[in-house]
Amino acid sequence: MTHDTKKAAPTRADSAPKFGRLLVVLLSTVLFLGLLTWVMATFFPDFG
Repeated sequence: MTHDTKKAAPTRADSAPKFGRLLVVLLSTVLFLGLLTWVMATFFPDFG
């Protein structure tokens, strides 16, 4: 029997893309919310 060490020990390279993807998603969300706020303030000033 052989043990597969690649599955047992995740390397730093495995976690780096997930963090990068999360960072991109979070930054995209912040930019979208900023754009939405600007659109609401510019085109619907009397909303609410």
